[in-house]
Amino acid sequence: MAKLPSPWHDFLMELDSLAPEPIRLHCLGGFVVRFFYGLTSRITGDIDYYTAVPNISNLQELAGPTSPLAHRHKVYLQRVTVTELPEDYQSRLTEMFPNQFRKLRLYAPDPYDLMLSKLERNSAKDREDAVYLFTELKLDSTVLEKRYQNELRPNLGNPTREDLTLKLWLEMFQAEADQ
Repeated sequence: MAKLPSPWHDFLMELDSLAPEPIRLHCLGGFVVRFFYGLTSRITGDIDYYTAVPNISNLQELAGPTSPLAHRHKVYLQRVTVTELPEDYQSRLTEMFPNQFRKLRLYAPDPYDLMLSKLERNSAKDREDAVYLFTELKLDSTVLEKRYQNELRPNLGNPTREDLTLKLWLEMFQAEADQ
């Protein structure tokens, strides 16, 4: 895999040098869509992460939006606290940039899990990302629906709303495929 461009590479190299111990970040969002799944038009200023292993209590202080590191590089880490992921997402994570950092490891969810992480928020960017992932990676709607029903829906606060969102997304994917 190619080296990340600046400022991302420089930011992560400095974070790597500041890390008190090895850290595994389970990443989400536009950073993953752009730098792992290839949507080069996707713009983002942060690296969203769902969890850090181990839980480094001062990670946001080290690399969050108000950190000196973020001010130097104009990008930052952001802990995402308002999303759900399918139950077994961890078993499907892939390391994004192997051997580029000494202590830092960034992991991307598989494309179905990434799409499902965007379902509740359902912003315009989330829909654009989902269409891109579905069409460019030639994903299977049956796999998406099954994972939603078995691994995500039981944990949602408002599953009826998300059922409708998923239905609309599937119609959107079909319309895109028909073009």
